[in-house]
Amino acid sequence: MSTFPHAAIVYALASAFLFALTNHFQSLGLMGSDARTGSLINIATGAVFYWLLAPFVVESWYWFTWGTVLFAMVGIIRPSLSSLLAIQSIHIMGPTLTSALTASAPIFGALFAITLLGETLDFKTAIGIAAVIAGGVVASYSRQGLVRDWPLWAIVLPVGAAFIRASGHAVTKLGLEDVPSASFAVLVSNTVSLAIAGAAFRIEGRPISGTPKSFKWFVASGLSAAVSLHFLNSALQIGDLVSVVPVVSATPVFTMLLGLFVFRRERFSWRMLVTIALVVPGVMLVAMK
Repeated sequence: MSTFPHAAIVYALASAFLFALTNHFQSLGLMGSDARTGSLINIATGAVFYWLLAPFVVESWYWFTWGTVLFAMVGIIRPSLSSLLAIQSIHIMGPTLTSALTASAPIFGALFAITLLGETLDFKTAIGIAAVIAGGVVASYSRQGLVRDWPLWAIVLPVGAAFIRASGHAVTKLGLEDVPSASFAVLVSNTVSLAIAGAAFRIEGRPISGTPKSFKWFVASGLSAAVSLHFLNSALQIGDLVSVVPVVSATPVFTMLLGLFVFRRERFSWRMLVTIALVVPGVMLVAMK
């Protein structure tokens, strides 16, 4: 366990940044492929990455624990289902709006933290969570208001992904109490998810479709997501769920900044300023817990 008092917050911020990077990589990959192919490649990349690391980070006793069972349970829904929902949402809504709507994760995270883990929600943390969520909502607005060039039912995709991720965070934290290895947690979850995603592809008889360029972007997104999950699990291992999830939900800020300065897909606007003005203090309030 780290002796740095805010290590969990730093890890969560690193995870948020890498999740934002993953969103952009996936968006670029979807220009030449489909969501299911992207999800499969993303998950497979993460699984292969951690199996290559396994000899250095996994101890034999890890496999014979209740924690392994919990990590496997998480793998049934995350990242296989959550990744599919998120990628489909990115395809329909775009990366920024997807990140904004998945900002609902702190609500689910707080619910699971209180009901399953017995954590408490103080006033400062509640205000911080509200600020982060508000920032995510503002991030989804343009001059015309909320972007609505997508069907209303599509809201289920990012919100569903947020719910699945939050529930996965809670179960993962329980597993980490038994097996204190962030990397092993990702290894087990991604491996189970890969088996499920691969079986679904085989049953449906779907081909792997796309261009070599899109495959490269999906591999990049898989690596980014894999490292992001390591930081996330590290944060969960040493911090409270009720504090970690809101910080990870700062992803829209990083998505917007990357879109502005790196991918050149965003324009500097009032909503960017307001989003940052809400999310940054919100994260600081959560960090003060």
